[in-house]
Amino acid sequence: MNKLRFYLVALAALFVFSVRADEGMWLLQLMQQQHSIDMMKKQGLKLEAQDLYNPNGVSLKDAVGIFGGGCTGEIISPEGLILTNHHCGYASIQQHSSVEHDYLTDGFWATSRDKELPTPGLKFTFIERIEDVTDIVNAKIAAKEITESESFSNTFLQKLAHDLYFKSDLADKKGIVPQALPFYAGNKFYLFYKKIYPDVRMVAAPPSSIGKFGGETDNWMWPRHTGDFSMFRIYADANGEPAEYSENNVPLKTKKHLSISIKGLKEGDYAMIMGFPGSTSRYLTVSEVKERMESENDPRIRIRGARLAVLKEVMNASDKIRIQYANKYAGSSNYWKNSIGMNKAIIDNDVLGTKAAQEAKFAEFAKAQNNAEYAAVVKNIDDLVAKTTPLNYQYTCLRETFFGAIEFGNVMLSKTREALLEKNDSVIEARMKALESTYESIHNKDYDHEVDRKVAKALFPLYAEMVPANQRPSIYKVIEQKYKGDYNKFVDDMYDNSIFANRANFEKFTKKPSVKAIDNDLALQYCQSKYDLMDKLVSQLKDMDQELALLHKTALLHKTYIRGLGEMKLPVPSYPDANFTIRLTYGNVKPYDPKDGVHYNYYTTTKGILEKENPEDREFVVPAKLKELIEKKDYGRYALPNGDMLCFLSTNDITGGNSGSPVLNENGELIGCAFDGNWESLSGDINFDNNLQRCINLDIRYVLFILEKLGNCGHLINEMTIVE
Repeated sequence: MNKLRFYLVALAALFVFSVRADEGMWLLQLMQQQHSIDMMKKQGLKLEAQDLYNPNGVSLKDAVGIFGGGCTGEIISPEGLILTNHHCGYASIQQHSSVEHDYLTDGFWATSRDKELPTPGLKFTFIERIEDVTDIVNAKIAAKEITESESFSNTFLQKLAHDLYFKSDLADKKGIVPQALPFYAGNKFYLFYKKIYPDVRMVAAPPSSIGKFGGETDNWMWPRHTGDFSMFRIYADANGEPAEYSENNVPLKTKKHLSISIKGLKEGDYAMIMGFPGSTSRYLTVSEVKERMESENDPRIRIRGARLAVLKEVMNASDKIRIQYANKYAGSSNYWKNSIGMNKAIIDNDVLGTKAAQEAKFAEFAKAQNNAEYAAVVKNIDDLVAKTTPLNYQYTCLRETFFGAIEFGNVMLSKTREALLEKNDSVIEARMKALESTYESIHNKDYDHEVDRKVAKALFPLYAEMVPANQRPSIYKVIEQKYKGDYNKFVDDMYDNSIFANRANFEKFTKKPSVKAIDNDLALQYCQSKYDLMDKLVSQLKDMDQELALLHKTALLHKTYIRGLGEMKLPVPSYPDANFTIRLTYGNVKPYDPKDGVHYNYYTTTKGILEKENPEDREFVVPAKLKELIEKKDYGRYALPNGDMLCFLSTNDITGGNSGSPVLNENGELIGCAFDGNWESLSGDINFDNNLQRCINLDIRYVLFILEKLGNCGHLINEMTIVE
């Protein structure tokens, strides 16, 4: 505990250093303690810490929240108008789309409030309050109420969060959900009180030819010409409190919204981003980076690549299928390409060499401190990794293939089987009624049985290539014995004859249910076999260490390693890995040189849209109206001095989850919307590179231009606070 106190005191004693100033996803609540506000001012910020985060009042923090479950959104009007990325709103746009109303292709513009579309399931989350609960957790460890490893567990942290919530003044407030999380690998703990609004409506979305211009070809690439934005609105009850959808709900009167600057930007301008970065792993050892490459990225690349090839073919052949699978394709392809880029960037940027140098420096530090715990920690991590790597490879292959890519075969009927064996008529009747919703959940509006059949035919043999026979689900023995290894024959039998394959089969079973029918069902056998193997792999990972679950032991080792690295770096401040909590990153508008003889400017213009135009390629189609506006240079008041605007680069440290985040200038005014990182720095989740890492942002002026000139939504712009 003395070492922990030293570390926390050291965090509070930091002063301003300019080394690698752009790196870091900083905690708002530590801005003054860590002097990050001073570093921001040094780079151009004109605001005070209280303007960014005020625990006792309103600040910029109150205009930023979680959009849906994995993106950031910002409030851009006093009436709850949300700006986020097109790819963040994509699932909702797809949800509202059909062949008759193809908003993916045509776009959607609510020209009045009554045309804004309720979007069931979509939520927006504000951070109401942040509390440091480190002392509470450490006191429980010291009192032996919990072990140190238990302090990381969701069970303990959820209970702690709810106990503190019920004792707080927020306990009787609507929409409040508490969440406690570890930071600095468990050296700090914070409690977040979230306020969740469940009535969020779709307001505006450009056609995919704008919002996804460049598609997968341009994903993670610069130069970029993608109008990646969409708009939604928060609705609340008459008192401004969270409420489920009702016709009586009204637009939320927000306590803070972002002013929008259309003054433009230039190289060197200050830029900061507030948002919710999902996950980084900046403190991995060399062995853990190798494990990430070999056990996660490599199999993901192969398996998702095979699935995406099937989906692309069928989506190109049918508008119905294209709409059904649009969001699935986008979600899968994003991190497929990310995995490819990450492995390449790790090699190209010599991340392993950088990590090795850090470990060598740490070893010297441990020796100088005469700290045996620090001296041993890297080797202890490496020893665990050597054991887990082959199991994690199996786990990734299994998860990506049978729990991600192939959708059919996710149902087990063990309870129905028990009821049939017991011959309990009332229970059987209840189970049969429940199975109807199970069938409907399988054959939902975004599922096509024949598409999934094609995916299964591609992936069953691929998985067999990647995983040895003795490590596969038991269904592979059935394929060998009954089908002589003919995967197509097995898949056809399962997709044709399973209880849940079609309505006729399902009704035949429900009219005359039997244990025999359940036991002979191939899809149910397959489902049982994949869950059995998953349980086995998880159990093996846990049982590798006799005293502690492996994950807990790894967590404790990382707690030690990160505490030591923090001490070694002093007085330079340390930041915790991203965990989808609110962070602030700061930097500047800046170009970069990806390789010898190549220079990338810090902005793109609409000229690039016409240069990339290809009517024969769905990714590079340019809407006729947009082309006309560009050719006439009809940009209104939103253009750069040369008559153009589009995307720009900044040095902000971001990752997945930051999508949709506001890019703010030195006055806290909105200048853009972050939507991507660059290809050359896809190792950035593991190691930040000041020279190469760039954040790709959509210029807010392009958003307003599209909104006004293409969407005819001047009424939305009138809601906003525009700074010229």
